[in-house]
Amino acid sequence: MEPPNNETKLALNIPVRENRKLEKAIKFIENDVWLNTMWRCSNVMAMDRQKLNDHGPIHIKIVANRALKIFRMLAKKDVAPSVRINYNMTDEDAEIVILLGSVLHDLGLAVTREKHEVYSVPLAYDFLKRILPTIYETEAEVTIITSEVLHAVLTHHEPSYPYTLEAGIVKVADALDMEKGRARISTQEASLNIHYVSASAIEKVDILEGDIKPITIAIKMDNPAGVFQVSNLLAEKTRGSGLEKYLQVKVYIQGREEPIKLDLE
Repeated sequence: MEPPNNETKLALNIPVRENRKLEKAIKFIENDVWLNTMWRCSNVMAMDRQKLNDHGPIHIKIVANRALKIFRMLAKKDVAPSVRINYNMTDEDAEIVILLGSVLHDLGLAVTREKHEVYSVPLAYDFLKRILPTIYETEAEVTIITSEVLHAVLTHHEPSYPYTLEAGIVKVADALDMEKGRARISTQEASLNIHYVSASAIEKVDILEGDIKPITIAIKMDNPAGVFQVSNLLAEKTRGSGLEKYLQVKVYIQGREEPIKLDLE
């Protein structure tokens, strides 16, 4: 166990692509001791105390990168983010919403698992009050982004459903952290845990240009047990996310010639 004063910080490794607002946000996040410690506290509560899957810094990094990748692929297909439609803001601002929704969505796990998304909201709000004035010049901009991020945080978990593209992306990206090794629970503890068995079957998750729809989520697994993870986690989170019309899921099972295509609508 690391000492309580440990200040290990996470490198998100997110390509900023000339988005200077995103660059500022990433630097702030990576160097914020409070936020990095809260991720650690969330993981202690989730993994060490409740024997759940990893919900700490590595989960945050995976979700943030995959969420931004999904958004950028949709943007190439001229899919407009909600901040542009409703507030005449830019795709750069949408990336800020998606990044912050991704890094803040599980803070409530530091308090409890049940309804953790609700507890995440005030914790996220406190952080947003510190970070957003370093990125935006006007109070109106800060307020709009705050509203959009808190919506993404709350709606990443049932029973709430997203009403924005950005929030829907965070919700789906959260479910895409399912590759083998991510359920970091000992074999003995996880022997009767279907989530562990299913996650252990999934070799790789790729986000690719689609043929029928803009994006294909290609999931490779070494045995059919992984289908549980896909149908009970990814499909469940995608339905009602608002992204159903943009995503197709193809499941490739070792030894099977043709992929299974999952209907998300």
